[in-house]
Amino acid sequence: MQLYSPWALILLLVLPVMAYLMLRRKGTAAVRFPSLVDMKSCLVSWRIRFRPLLTIARLVCVALLIVALARPRKGTVLSEISTEGVAIEAVVDHSGSMQTEMDYYGDKLNRLEVVKKVLSDFIEGDKKDLKGRSSDLVGLISFARYADTKCPLVHSHNVLLEFLKKTEIVKIRSEDGTAIGDAIALGAARLHKAEEEIRQRRAQLVSSGENISDADESGFKIKSKVMILLTDGINNAGQYDPLEAAELAKKWGIKIYTIGIGSSQAFTTIQTPLGTYKMPTGQQLDERLLEVIAEKTGAFYGRADDAKALRNIVEKIDELEKTEVKSIQYTQFAEHFGPWTLTALLVLAAEMLASCTVFRKIP
Repeated sequence: MQLYSPWALILLLVLPVMAYLMLRRKGTAAVRFPSLVDMKSCLVSWRIRFRPLLTIARLVCVALLIVALARPRKGTVLSEISTEGVAIEAVVDHSGSMQTEMDYYGDKLNRLEVVKKVLSDFIEGDKKDLKGRSSDLVGLISFARYADTKCPLVHSHNVLLEFLKKTEIVKIRSEDGTAIGDAIALGAARLHKAEEEIRQRRAQLVSSGENISDADESGFKIKSKVMILLTDGINNAGQYDPLEAAELAKKWGIKIYTIGIGSSQAFTTIQTPLGTYKMPTGQQLDERLLEVIAEKTGAFYGRADDAKALRNIVEKIDELEKTEVKSIQYTQFAEHFGPWTLTALLVLAAEMLASCTVFRKIP
């Protein structure tokens, strides 16, 4: 709470003068008596004793009006956030080969689970080296034989992380495969249409009469477009050639960071009626293709044999793709002189009513 015109409180210095003049003023009406001896012996009624309350009420009324004149108000600090960030499309391979086990800081998880954990830290932050991408648009595409959009580009990442957690290894044999070209083409198309989707969402919010918050995509300006492709296989399915899709991404100004998942000593744990067996898996990673895709679009390729290596690559991407957030704060004030004025008028009305009834003087 603060006062817009605090200088008005100087008028409170007038109150002692008013009190002195009002209490010093003698009554104008008088009745002549030959002697006051008998009058002095009369009891003083409570009306006479409490009559000074009328003077106090008048002074309180003036004091309240002076405070109202100073215009008390309460301010609410609001922020406008102007973000120039990155539109990021995470393109994750969930083919059958991603079932192969991978080291996760001493534990053994399949490759997809390791990818999901590291990507979650990249998006949400881990309170250490990765600060999270809270100011960026992030989307999710998964692919095996077919590429699917799991989550569109969004600014609120809670839903995205839920879709990432529910991404599983493909179970139907006819849907297994590695369509790298289709995945790149779909991710590039999503990023290319990102600005148009933002405009459409803003128009929908405005037409529905909803308030557009500071954190939504409507105030977001895309500084750069990035695709993070994570795969452990070779392109063996799909309609689009990976290099042609990468050329299209380059034309649209999209950088593709490629990450090869796997190790030449990888193995898969198999459950059989006779027990648990570990079977070595061959290395089918097409590193040369991933290197060319990254170089063609102005990014880099990284090889991740374990969770630590994958995390280092993601940290490097996080460092290269910075986001700038500009915040402007302003204060919106709500006037609160009304209650003070109303209280003053109520006190004045009570004083006038009391002086005409309970404390009435005759003559």
